[in-house]
Amino acid sequence: MVRELLERGERVVSLDLGGDPYRIAMVTPAGQPATLEQVAGDITDLDTVQRTLEQHAITNVIHLAALQVPFCRDDPPLGAHVNVVGTVNVFEAVARRLDRMGPVVYASSIAAYDAVDLGEAPAMSAVPGTIYGVYKRANEGTATVYQAERGVASVGLRPHTVYGVGRDQGLTSAPTQAMLAAAAGLPFRIPYGGRSQFQYAPDVARAFVQAAFSGHDGASVLNLAGQVLTMQQVIDAIESAVPDSAGQVTFDDATLPFPEAVDSAELAQTIGPVDELSFTDGVADAVDRFRRLLADGRLAAA
Repeated sequence: MVRELLERGERVVSLDLGGDPYRIAMVTPAGQPATLEQVAGDITDLDTVQRTLEQHAITNVIHLAALQVPFCRDDPPLGAHVNVVGTVNVFEAVARRLDRMGPVVYASSIAAYDAVDLGEAPAMSAVPGTIYGVYKRANEGTATVYQAERGVASVGLRPHTVYGVGRDQGLTSAPTQAMLAAAAGLPFRIPYGGRSQFQYAPDVARAFVQAAFSGHDGASVLNLAGQVLTMQQVIDAIESAVPDSAGQVTFDDATLPFPEAVDSAELAQTIGPVDELSFTDGVADAVDRFRRLLADGRLAAA
């Protein structure tokens, strides 16, 4: 997303608790671009969020700060503090300076849907299958209430399985880790199978940026588009990009507690069409990027 904004000529300020900007370094040109400023700060501190918006005259917020599924499972109170309170802080900070702000764009998740058994249709009438999903659904409600009571416009986007350079954490990062392992000539076992909706990171970034500049004035939550594939099809694409990896990438016979796929028709209706690379081309591009990062020492495979 940072790269997408910089390529559009935008001035970008990133707020992140982590002190190592290695993901940004992997996807942007060498050296920190003059139009990118990185601020160390904690999303759970409202004063920090407000100060960042003020000091840098921010007009558009794309909110991605969160702990992923495994971290929320291991420490639910911390997960709630970051994922739920942090999101409330973003909306509150924007609400207090609404006269200059575009819509808040934030990451929800496929995990916000009800837990499903194989073959069940996606629904929002019961309970998500993970505590992470519970937090994400809470954030969708926060966005709705802030629009109704404070006039804060927002677009929440629900990714399913995002893959590509930089996707190194979370339950659904395993296919990307398999691509990296194949690029490095290493074996890898993906801990689940089934079917999932796959979305290439640059395409997802484009959707978030389009939403930020859409001028949307409601509180919409939209499913991202993507290609529905079995895990064997994923492995076939990896082997096509790296023929020497044949037989080296395997998967477990387990399914995720999320819907396999969801309808995304409302996405284009709200923010316009989003270009999408085919999965085969996306995997080939990701593997090529991984090879270059491995070769120049900016990335290491376990």
